[in-house]
Amino acid sequence: GGSARSTLSVREQPRFQLPVEATDDAFWDQFWADTATSVQDVFALVPAAEIRAVREESPSNLATLCYKAVEKLVQGAESGCHSEKEKQIVLNCSRLLTRILPYIFEDPDWRGFFWSTVPGAGRGGGDEEDENARPLAESLLLAIADLLFCPDFTVQSHRKSTVDTAEDIHSIDSCEYIWEAGVGFAHSPQPNYNHDLNRTELLKLLLTCFSEAMYLPPSSDSSNANPWVQFFCSTENRHALPLFTSLLNIVCAYDPVGYGIPYNHLLFSDYREPLVEEAAQVLIVTLDYDTSTSSSPTVDGTTTSTAMDDVDPPGPDNLFVNYLSRIHREEDFQFILKGVARLLSNPLVQTYLPNSAKKIQFHQELLVLFWKLCDFNKKFLFFVLKSSDVLDILVPILYFLNDARADQSRVGLMHIGVFILLLLSGERNFGVRLNKPYSVRVPMDIPVFTGTHADLLIIVFHKIITSGHQRLQPLFDCLLTIIVNVSPYLKSLSMVAANKLLHLLEAFSTTWFLFSTVQNHHLVFFLLEVFNNIIQYQFDGNSNLVYAIIRKRNVFHQLANLPTDAQSIQKALQRKKKTPEPISRTNSQEGISMEGSRPAAPAEPGTLKTSLVATPGIDKLTEKSQVSEDGTMRSLEPESSQSPLEASLAEASQPKRDRRRLSSTSLSGQWIPTPDWVMSWKSKLPLQTIMRLLQVLVPQVEKICIDKGLTDESEILKFLQHGTLVGLLPVPHPILIRKYQANSGTAMWFRTYMWGVIYLRNVDPPIWYDTDVKLFEIQRV
Repeated sequence: GGSARSTLSVREQPRFQLPVEATDDAFWDQFWADTATSVQDVFALVPAAEIRAVREESPSNLATLCYKAVEKLVQGAESGCHSEKEKQIVLNCSRLLTRILPYIFEDPDWRGFFWSTVPGAGRGGGDEEDENARPLAESLLLAIADLLFCPDFTVQSHRKSTVDTAEDIHSIDSCEYIWEAGVGFAHSPQPNYNHDLNRTELLKLLLTCFSEAMYLPPSSDSSNANPWVQFFCSTENRHALPLFTSLLNIVCAYDPVGYGIPYNHLLFSDYREPLVEEAAQVLIVTLDYDTSTSSSPTVDGTTTSTAMDDVDPPGPDNLFVNYLSRIHREEDFQFILKGVARLLSNPLVQTYLPNSAKKIQFHQELLVLFWKLCDFNKKFLFFVLKSSDVLDILVPILYFLNDARADQSRVGLMHIGVFILLLLSGERNFGVRLNKPYSVRVPMDIPVFTGTHADLLIIVFHKIITSGHQRLQPLFDCLLTIIVNVSPYLKSLSMVAANKLLHLLEAFSTTWFLFSTVQNHHLVFFLLEVFNNIIQYQFDGNSNLVYAIIRKRNVFHQLANLPTDAQSIQKALQRKKKTPEPISRTNSQEGISMEGSRPAAPAEPGTLKTSLVATPGIDKLTEKSQVSEDGTMRSLEPESSQSPLEASLAEASQPKRDRRRLSSTSLSGQWIPTPDWVMSWKSKLPLQTIMRLLQVLVPQVEKICIDKGLTDESEILKFLQHGTLVGLLPVPHPILIRKYQANSGTAMWFRTYMWGVIYLRNVDPPIWYDTDVKLFEIQRV
């Protein structure tokens, strides 16, 4: 309306350019007294240029405006916001602060402003109160926390009559006002549209307070904690527990399908979704915590306690991380896992009955949340892997990975999906669960196959490697490590998956690929390790893979006879210049894609994306564990029993100068392979088991073909099914698992990824657009 225009617009207030007395209430009140504004109005009425102009030209006015707005929130929290007018003032102040805060954070000179106490802010204006005056940031955060449990504003009042008995906001126990049933709370309050809207506005402001992190460049020291998060999640916040529980339960209880009735969402607007999304974003930001630099309370998964009580070791000061790590009741785990799985599967449901369910957009936040749950709470991780419910998380992740593989703007999504699978693959149970037959027919752009979840994983990984975009190459090590980790437990690969693995070996063992970078040969080591694990530990049942190995035996012979002389190396590299295609798609018998699937599409030109910091190499990302006979794992000391692959990985991570004796660097600074370097790893290729297998089986298979004039593979497969290599193979090697280990590199990666997602997802209103963020760059595809 016109009135909002005249009262809120700074431009029409010439006086705003001159300092205005803090006591001039009539002037300041007009900023929040208007009744009909939305957060979008505030963004439209207070343009960026004007906020910056006031910041530069009349800083005292900007300071007073912030101070006054915080004061109004504090007053609202004190009084309990009983009148409509008070509620309106609180909402307008929180919208105004959401608008202004990013411009305070972007200017280093202002950054300390909220952490200073305001002189003369004591009630009496005298100096005696300044001793215990709080920094503005603390007053703001405590007011937001109080307002999030304010009866008749953000929670249902428990009072029956309205006659002068409004609840005193200071005496209520907010644990009785948790927003949704779930972890630690059994009562599901009646949904209330207005309460949801008011919570959403306050959470938006809270997220904006936390976003100061976006204005600091990424540092290798991820321990520099966010002071806003640190204070909010400390014992100073008396609502920390009920708020943590409310956020978690609101997210995990959400059902976007519209109470199970198809197409219901087209009839009713879903006011819960914006709240769920805001809650998920606030939750993951409060859980931004680097476990590699701190001892996490239940890393070993052995501590026990009641729902979340205090008999545990104290754990992190961040209470949200602390509470998360101490959840342990089976029914709580079940509620969380079911909720996350239901929401992650939502985009897949879309494909059966298009538009029948509301499509949610916050799957990236959910993946970060799931990661945090598994990383901070080992008991939750073990619970996830205890049943085949883990497959309800696996299938959506594989769907996202396959769908995003050609899209440059979704590199972050690819990484977090792969990180989660790497974390899960470090546990034996994950490999065992993968043997469950895959019957869900989610339309995916992959070849049709009949088999298990392990087949699905291998086929999707093959798709990513052979038809993803260039920037996914750093993930190849991770993808193959996951397959290595699960390989000792895979009972029966389908023919399609077996062929995919051999196609990868073929592609990775071409001489130009092996010689073109210092680390490409690791990929061959990983694949050989997969084959060795399956032959040694799961030979029975894997006749498809054995048959594929026999058919492609020349690949193994070529590896064993890899040329190491300088001339051959040169020739191989010449060939590379002619064929820049990274990995051939030919001869992998693609087959027809599943019905109803759409090919993975690249990003639309102009799509915004945020930059990410580099992820640590696989040797930093994981640590080796050896699996003993009884299935228990023990961590290996580096060097103690190096497998060939370990030796080759260790070599690549050596400092450059030690590597020079093996490979030379030309004048242009480009790395050049030498005969010594090729010899150094060729001699370690673990080919003995496969060569022995070929030596025994190839003559037998050839004899059958000649005797029976066979060209039909089913007869050969039948023979291989009943064959045995007992006593003919080398002694089985110990199973090595590379388990994810927390490190500051991934902690920093998660911080930049998470804030990048939040930045891009908050477009209405565009809270951070066009401000000078430093944590990442905004790029166009």
